[in-house]
Amino acid sequence: MALVQQIQLQTGAGARGGVRRLTGSPALRMVGKRLIAAVFVLWGVTFLTFAVMSALPNDTAQAILGLHATQAAVAQLNKTLGLDQPFWQRYWSWLDGVLHGNFGTSLLGLDINHELATHLPVTLLLLAYALVVSLLLAIIVAVLAARRPNGVMDRISLGISMLGLSAAPYAFAFLLIIIFAVKLPWFPVISDSLGSTPLSYFKALTLPAASLGFGLFAIYTRLLRADMVEQMQREDYIVTAKAKGVTPWRVLIKHALRNSMFTLITVVGLNLGGLVGAAAIIETIFELPGIGNDLLTGIGDHDTALVEAIVLVFALVTVLGNLLADLAYTVLDPRIRYGSTNS
Repeated sequence: MALVQQIQLQTGAGARGGVRRLTGSPALRMVGKRLIAAVFVLWGVTFLTFAVMSALPNDTAQAILGLHATQAAVAQLNKTLGLDQPFWQRYWSWLDGVLHGNFGTSLLGLDINHELATHLPVTLLLLAYALVVSLLLAIIVAVLAARRPNGVMDRISLGISMLGLSAAPYAFAFLLIIIFAVKLPWFPVISDSLGSTPLSYFKALTLPAASLGFGLFAIYTRLLRADMVEQMQREDYIVTAKAKGVTPWRVLIKHALRNSMFTLITVVGLNLGGLVGAAAIIETIFELPGIGNDLLTGIGDHDTALVEAIVLVFALVTVLGNLLADLAYTVLDPRIRYGSTNS
């Protein structure tokens, strides 16, 4: 995962002091290296998940048949489900199916490929909704707050951010339900049916997305505001731009904001793992038909195949998100190159 220390920019307007430019292999080569590393990361995630699910103190066959089931019936079901096989054999059997595009069947007899195809788009829409809106609002509020440090807008943004940093997503979700679904019936309390129109999708996903995105908005706002204020006060190229008569808003947005985006993108990449984890809880609260809800159900039912498939998808989303964060550096400044350097 690329950090700010991995990036070296050339000296000049728009370049941050003390950051070295990396010259070497192009971004395409970097993508290849990240993808190779991602294979080992995803394998490690699946192996650890399978090991944890296998170590849980629960008899899956007994739980399915009930407490009064005979030992013979339990043994027969274990054999049918393949639960009587050694750990390594069960894991490699599952992994072989995944490599051939088959995630298997859940304990309830559901085709996991079909479940992912049906429920994954809901989770991805929820994550995109929460992330995009929180980023856009954070950029707008941070710019307004950094324009006049300790001013009215800065103090208001500080108060809102402290609230977002203090409230857990699930607690904020219940508050939103009480205000905007019970007191003011603007949005549905339960979003198990998204409807068939864009408006129905928007209404069903708004409260869950706000629950997920409020904490992200608070983090991004304070981080971006602090970085921009520091640049406006200390960076030489900011002083030079002001001396040339560049307007304050242009200096703030074109120079300070652009360079502060490097730090923001890094934090967004680091937060993706926590975001997909929080989505599982939020989907359960609002009964969204997403894979996060299925994940908690699978854990409760000790459904290893279902849990493995969902965890793998979440890990893949996190890895790809971090890869996009790496590529975003080169979009912000094409002079950035990834790879080794002789300096």
